[in-house]
Amino acid sequence: MTIVPVILSGGSGTRLWPLSVSDKPKQFLPLVTENSMIQETVLRMNGIDVAGTIVICGEGHRFIVGEQLSKVCSKKPSVMLEPCAKNTAPAIAAGAFQALKYGPDAVMVVLPSDHVIRNVESFQKAVVKAAEEALRGSLVTFGIVPTMPHTGYGYIKCGQEQDGVYGLDKFVEKPDLETARKYLSEGTYSWNSGMFVFKAQTFLDELKLHEGEMYSLVEKAYENAAVDSDFIRINGEYFSQIKGNSIDYAVMEKTTRGKVIKLDAGWDDVGSWSALWEISPKDEKGNAVKNSAGNSKAVLINSENSYFNTKKIVAAIGTRNLVVVESDDAILIADMDSVQDVKKAAEAVKDLK
Repeated sequence: MTIVPVILSGGSGTRLWPLSVSDKPKQFLPLVTENSMIQETVLRMNGIDVAGTIVICGEGHRFIVGEQLSKVCSKKPSVMLEPCAKNTAPAIAAGAFQALKYGPDAVMVVLPSDHVIRNVESFQKAVVKAAEEALRGSLVTFGIVPTMPHTGYGYIKCGQEQDGVYGLDKFVEKPDLETARKYLSEGTYSWNSGMFVFKAQTFLDELKLHEGEMYSLVEKAYENAAVDSDFIRINGEYFSQIKGNSIDYAVMEKTTRGKVIKLDAGWDDVGSWSALWEISPKDEKGNAVKNSAGNSKAVLINSENSYFNTKKIVAAIGTRNLVVVESDDAILIADMDSVQDVKKAAEAVKDLK
C-alpha cells in the first residue's frame, strides 16, 4: 500500500491572535506541545509506512515550512506553493497530481496542519482502515464522535454501517444549539473533521466528473508548475482562474463513493483560545498556564477557569473566565465567552500600526 500524507497548510492567522498572525499562523506555533502543530501533524503519521509527504502552502510560508519539516521528516517532503488561495478542493487536486508520482494506486491522507489528536494510536488504526477502504474505490472522511452539542463544527450524517465503515448520507452546516442537541440524540451524526483518505486517481476522477472546469485548470496549473530543488510552484496563470471551492461542496457532497469512518481519538481543531484552554493541562481551579519562553511559572491568587500564555511570569488575582495572551507586540485580554470576537480585534489593530 502506497500512503502519501498531503498536509494543507493555509490559514490567515486570526482566530488565535496575537500569537497567530498572517506571517505565522497557528500551525507553525507550539501551542500544545514543544513541537509546532504542523510538526505534530507529520509526527502522528510515524509508525505508518509512508511513501512521501506533500505539503501545500502559500508562497509566504515556504521557508518556515521547509525549516520546521526538516526537523521531523525522515524523507524530504514535496512542498507545493499555491499562487493564491482557492479553498481546499483545488489544493487537494494539485496534491493528487503530485501524489500520482508515487504510483497509480497512491492513497492520499489529507490532513489539515492545525489539528490536535491526542490518541495517536486510535488515529493510526483509523488511517489504515480508511486506506484499505480507499483501495476499494471509496472517498473516505473521518467523522469525529461528538462529545457535546457543538455549534462551531459542521456535521456529517452517517448511513448504513458495514465492518466499521458507514455510508455518507450528507454534510450539514454548523447548527444552532437546539439542532446540535437533536443530532447528538439521534446518534447518526458526527463532527466534520476535514480529514480525508482516498486514492489520488479516484479523487481526480470524481473532480473531473463533478467540477470539470476546476479539474482542467488544476491540471494545467500543475503541468506548468515551476520546479526547483525545494519547491513546486503551481502555475498562477491557470490557478488564478479557478473558482475556489471546498472539497465538501466540490466533490464529497456530490459523489456516490463517499464513506465515513468514525474517529474517537481526542480530536480538536483548536479554533479559539477557549478551545485551547479546554485541552490544556489545568490546576485544581481550572487555570491553564503556558509560558512562551518555556517557563510555566505563575502566581495565581483566587483565580479560576482562566488561560494564560505569556512571555513573562504572570500574576493573576481574582480572575474568572479570563484569557490573557502576550506576543512580541500585543496583549490580548478577553472574557473566555467572548473569544469568538478575536478576529475583530486582529482586524482593528491593523489600523494602529
